[in-house]
Amino acid sequence: MITNNQSNMNCVNAADRDASYLLVEFQQGNVEAFSQLYDLYANVLFNYGCKLTNDRELLKDCIHDVFIKIYNKREELHNVLNFRSYLFVSLKNKLYDELRKNSHLTEKQIDDYQPLALDNVEAEYISSEKKELVNNKVLFLLGKLSSRQREAITLYYLEERKYDDICNIMGINYQSLRNLIHRGLERLRALAI
Repeated sequence: MITNNQSNMNCVNAADRDASYLLVEFQQGNVEAFSQLYDLYANVLFNYGCKLTNDRELLKDCIHDVFIKIYNKREELHNVLNFRSYLFVSLKNKLYDELRKNSHLTEKQIDDYQPLALDNVEAEYISSEKKELVNNKVLFLLGKLSSRQREAITLYYLEERKYDDICNIMGINYQSLRNLIHRGLERLRALAI
């Protein structure tokens, strides 16, 4: 039986496989695969770009330019190991190039532009991806526990309940709860190795 957690992890892996498959198909000349890659990544790139600039029209133009460049240089994409990261870096570089170019047309220096996000957007994205992977792994591992172990661990560690509250909720005594949590943690450690 496949649990929800396994299903979510399978969906993430399936999306990565689909993108890899589409990239290979596109490199072999399949224009429909290129269209599907665009549909798959355009909104993600737009959301990312909104953290770099508030000029939405410039952002849309830059996203289109990135995909035009990819289309024209598809034979060179065989060296790209992570297509998603490649897209993010390409968009960021294109946006900054356009901002530099536009700064020559105005009196405002490029150093005067303040990005909307003061944090490093790439680091933030990578951090959120890592958190998602960790969360998926935790959910997957919790799914391997008995329902009582999962309930006890969830109440104690995730909901930060006190032992007395958990004993009342689960209808067990203090020592039984401690044993349940201990066995659950041992099982999680064994599965995580």
